[in-house]
Order: sequence, then C-alpha cells, then structure tokens
Amino acid sequence: MKRIMLLCSLFLISQFTFAQIKNDKEVEIIKSSRAASNAALAKHDIVGMSKYWLDDLVLIRGNSSHLTGKDTIVATWRKLFNESPKVVYIRTPTQITVSNNDTLAWETGTWKAFNSYSKGGNYSAMWKKSNNSWKILAELFVSLH
Repeated sequence: MKRIMLLCSLFLISQFTFAQIKNDKEVEIIKSSRAASNAALAKHDIVGMSKYWLDDLVLIRGNSSHLTGKDTIVATWRKLFNESPKVVYIRTPTQITVSNNDTLAWETGTWKAFNSYSKGGNYSAMWKKSNNSWKILAELFVSLH
C-alpha cells in the first residue's frame, strides 16, 4: 500500500511539475510578445503593434473612451502618431496568469506615458491563443497619474 501511495504521489508531482513548466513557457511567450509590442510602439510601428491583436480587439483607453475592432484601433493609433509624433507609451507586466487549458491568459501591470495627456496608470490585457499563437483580445488602461 505504501508503495502504491508513493507511486501515486510521484506521478502527481511529475504532472504538476510538467504543467508548471508548460505554464512558464506560455508566460514567457506572452512577456516576449509584450516586449516586442512595446518596441514597435516606441517606433510608432503600427504593423508591429497590431500583429499581436485579434481582429475583434476591444480597447478601453486611459481616458475611458473605448474602441472595437483592429481596423478602427489601427486608424486611431495612426491619427495619434500623426498628431503627437513624440508620444511614447510603455507597458510593464507585473503578473501574467495562463488558464488551465492554455487558451486564455490575464496580464496586469503598469503603463507610463510621455508627451501624453496622462503620465500613466494601470492596465490589464486578456490574451487568447489563436492558431497556436497568443493574441490580445481586450485591453483596459486606467489613467492614474
């Protein structure tokens, strides 16, 4: 009986460890995507930014206005960059949690703005795995500074 309990315990530990390693890999992919998105944003590279968005992206901006749809959001960023060529935003994740089935993830963190109406605040993003890659389905920014 002790032998069976030991084997069961080892099996459960190995399953948990495997799940954690897989989860850590997914978190690192999302962190890397956020870093690349930040780099594209710093260069005002809308194509580089938008490759991490789903077509039905929902965005709630720091001033509480909201936008829906990748095309609409691309046009809004293009207009902002044309009107404010020195604007810079940086998002810094503080926590990323991946769902048990690896299809959704929750990112939360802080954002800073330069040459903008706000100096920054907090944000959250919902990521969805689509065609084996992580894309943003929704983002919420709250201006606090």
